[in-house]
Amino acid sequence: MSLAERWRDAVRRELAGAVALRHELHAEPRLSGDELDTAARIVAAIGAGEGRRVAGTGRLLEIAGGAGRPVVLRTELDALPLVERSGAPWASGNGTMHACGHDVHMAALVAVCRAARHLELPVPLLALLQPREEGVDSGAQDVVREGVLEGVDAVVAAHVQPALPPGVVAVTPGPVNASIDEFTITVSGQGGHSGYPHTVTDSVLALSTTVVALQQLGARRVDPVVGVACMVNRLHAGSANNIVPEEAVGSGTVRTMREDDRRRAHEALRDIAAHVAAAHGCRAEVEIARGEPPLVNDEHLAARAHMLLDDLGHQATADFRSFGSDDFASYGGHARVLMAFVGTGEATGRLHDATFLPGDDLVALVADALVAGCCAAVSDA
Repeated sequence: MSLAERWRDAVRRELAGAVALRHELHAEPRLSGDELDTAARIVAAIGAGEGRRVAGTGRLLEIAGGAGRPVVLRTELDALPLVERSGAPWASGNGTMHACGHDVHMAALVAVCRAARHLELPVPLLALLQPREEGVDSGAQDVVREGVLEGVDAVVAAHVQPALPPGVVAVTPGPVNASIDEFTITVSGQGGHSGYPHTVTDSVLALSTTVVALQQLGARRVDPVVGVACMVNRLHAGSANNIVPEEAVGSGTVRTMREDDRRRAHEALRDIAAHVAAAHGCRAEVEIARGEPPLVNDEHLAARAHMLLDDLGHQATADFRSFGSDDFASYGGHARVLMAFVGTGEATGRLHDATFLPGDDLVALVADALVAGCCAAVSDA
């Protein structure tokens, strides 16, 4: 029997406790930066010691293993500021919700880690309980800055995904999530009386035209096979209906799957904003705050995990990508990484929605995806 099969069987003996823990975590979620008690619950459930505090409210635990470079299992700790409407008996009532499946991820990691303590692993296994995945202040970037990944071979994670059919696990090689950068465009013109439009240079008109022109990013500036998503999501201008404002501000996000496209998109964004504003007699300033890079799965890990999932009796695919983003991508510059996406189907609701509720059966499937990812990093799995 292979390591993956033995690990899977050991996980099954931990599922009842893991599902009960899932309900507890779902009922008492915590926002980014406030995850200390969530981390403490997971530490107690795994039973492998207190570990090391990382990224403020996170933990790094030594689970098991032998010699060589460690493999790290990562889960997120935080929830979203959302009033839950799932109807679950164990729904949150504190105005915060695990609407992205982090409760399932945490429970699955606990089952995998508890099972691993009864196995002989050829390499060390670490558990990374990472805070602030949903927050602007990325927990993953703090993990990297603190040197947590020094000497690590691979980092493995799994994420529930309603865009995939129930039971399907995607382990796609290459880019699977987009980079995300936030931008702000400030257009300045000559304000004045709306009854005398010939005496003003209209910042609102210039900004509105810029929003439309930015659609060129996807249509003309980046390879359409890979794509780009540029969305202006906030607009602000003016103080009265009959005053043309001197300034109009728009902000949003731009996402790409490749670093070269990311650079091109930034250049195009600045170019379009400046020239459209100039055509209206205005000026445009663009500020871009770089966020997470593209998430690029290691090709060997993805291919190996695909075979192992098949061996475990699951339906695996290598054909899923999303323009969502995840700070897990920050680990890719420091170790091999693999993010598996675990299908829930549309009936569970959408990510970040107040009704999103994956079934308890997803704990086992996410756990198997983590096992396959870990074993993919081990040569004799």
